[in-house]
Amino acid sequence: MTNGNENLTSLGRFQVFIYGTDVGVPISGAVVRIYPDDNHQNILAELITDTSGQTETVELAAPPVEFSLAPFSQRPYSEYDVNVIAQGFRSAVIENVQILPDTLSYLGVKMLPEPVSTMPVETISIAPHTLYFPYPPKIPESDVKELPESREFAVLPNVVIPEFIIVHDGVPTNAAAPNYWVPFTDYIKNVASSEIYSTWPESTIRANVLAILSFTLNRVYTEWYRNQGFPFTITSSTAFDQKFIYGRNFYENISNVVDQIFTNYITRPNIRQPLFTQYCDGANSICPDWLSQWGSKELGDQGYSDIEILRYYYGQDIFLLTAERVEGVPVSYPGTPLQMGSSGSDVRAIQTQLNAISNNFPAIPKVPVDGVFGNQTREAVEVFQGIFDLPVTGIVDLATWYQISYIYVAVTRLAEL
Repeated sequence: MTNGNENLTSLGRFQVFIYGTDVGVPISGAVVRIYPDDNHQNILAELITDTSGQTETVELAAPPVEFSLAPFSQRPYSEYDVNVIAQGFRSAVIENVQILPDTLSYLGVKMLPEPVSTMPVETISIAPHTLYFPYPPKIPESDVKELPESREFAVLPNVVIPEFIIVHDGVPTNAAAPNYWVPFTDYIKNVASSEIYSTWPESTIRANVLAILSFTLNRVYTEWYRNQGFPFTITSSTAFDQKFIYGRNFYENISNVVDQIFTNYITRPNIRQPLFTQYCDGANSICPDWLSQWGSKELGDQGYSDIEILRYYYGQDIFLLTAERVEGVPVSYPGTPLQMGSSGSDVRAIQTQLNAISNNFPAIPKVPVDGVFGNQTREAVEVFQGIFDLPVTGIVDLATWYQISYIYVAVTRLAEL
């Protein structure tokens, strides 16, 4: 394996989103400089964020796509460092941002208020991808947990999608490791971007995202770590859980898949819980009874669907269920998309939320709150989708509904402070 940005014959696209206290507070006018990871004297691009806190999209050199399509190849992604400067905030440096070819990668950077004295710069170094670096393999566990008796921390009565995941950035017993509060979908996007490549077949990406979702929701449902006295939901250790890399960039197609299916999970007949879907890379470590990530890529190449890939590894009796509730949102998705010609209270709710969001994101036009999905509402939805890296359709599907809800909650929480 090579370690530098060699053989950069392809291009990847890259965009940065800068925000303050919360994702609901975009920072306009921030200066974003992009460097090669080994040469901060060479500025490849200098960008300025717009009123939505976003930079324009730039193209960056990346290795050939073939490097990400087989194990034990050269490093399939290039690495860049990003420096962000915004008035009133501590400067930030994000090192080793990973750019894959033929895909859009985006990086969200939360800026901290400028300190009074020390630490004028916050530096985040993104760890290597799990398919490139030999992290410790997963320690096997039962795929169906014995549920504990009701006590202070008991299993949930139903499977719900939590608003946040508390990630312990180390092994469970490392009390010095930090805990991060991460929005649920951001956590899933982070893990998927850290453990599979966005260049793989869509069915493979969907199968792996479903495995990551089910693994995570099993930890949530069984209160696995809290029942052992730990104050977190899951760890970033590959020996115990899944690889979460604080501050890393996501990939557009992986992000879109997560937004589409994040309420789903894998289970089996006659169990109450999401299946504890363990997996391995299938190259550095072998796991005959679990999903193999490289093996799932090969099945995707052969035309297997996501559920066919999952049944190949976890058994023919598995099936998908949808969580009954998503925490932290004002109203649950109505079940059918809202589009031109739709009307009623759900449309009115979306119009109200978009108007509140536009107070912080002025590129989104205000709309009449009349409960009628017309041209103005469609335009506002399209602008929202463009800002938040959703497919621009003008239709409020499940992904757009919950993203609007998420940003609305962030904006209104700040307004109440």
